[in-house]
Amino acid sequence: MNVDAEPREELHGLVRSLLERVRGDGESGRPRSYLSGGVERLAPPPALNGRNEGGLETVRADIGDCRRCPLGGLRRRLVFGEGNARADLVFVGEAPGADEDEQGRPFVGRAGQLLTKIIEAMGLKREEVYICNILKCRPPGNRNPLPDEIAACEPFLIRQLEAIRPRVICALGSFAAHALLKSEAPISVLRGRFHRYQGIPLMPTYHPAYLLRNPGAKKQVWEDVQSIMKVLRQAP
Repeated sequence: MNVDAEPREELHGLVRSLLERVRGDGESGRPRSYLSGGVERLAPPPALNGRNEGGLETVRADIGDCRRCPLGGLRRRLVFGEGNARADLVFVGEAPGADEDEQGRPFVGRAGQLLTKIIEAMGLKREEVYICNILKCRPPGNRNPLPDEIAACEPFLIRQLEAIRPRVICALGSFAAHALLKSEAPISVLRGRFHRYQGIPLMPTYHPAYLLRNPGAKKQVWEDVQSIMKVLRQAP
């Protein structure tokens, strides 16, 4: 095993985040003084345990009436995310479905109802955590996200996580895990142990929609959730 792999992956994650920030600032017209050669220098990355007050509102405003990929012209409602802006735990899913597209809220269909039950079984309330997806718009027929769609939406997910700075991230399903970890390993291989996302413990597990089709996997998800609960019970 290469003991330097994890720090290197974290460094690569920080570089990707910076590049997306540069692109996002360019799109929104914000001055990029941190790129100048004058007195002002590149600002350090946010502290791993810091929160950006009001950051989510800024991210949502920057998304606007998004048309950065073709999904923007097909959606009914953009599904940004919801929950506690200072949450210790963030759930990241794949993309909105039909119910989410109708209501403009994440995880409100059958899979969302199951996720709510999982959250409550953890001793938490839905409003105490934060829930979002990689994509903010529904793919037609609930098909899998395309690479260009993920590339267009991922910068905003990165900024959401930077604004919240949770103690733990739970990636629901293969697409969320692959996007955050930059790994193509199957979710069956990734789940069951913590990985790192910019220094934050990240637990991949099966998507609630998968559990509806394969209820036998609920035991494994509960094991993953128990591991998350152990981390959350530790003093910050």
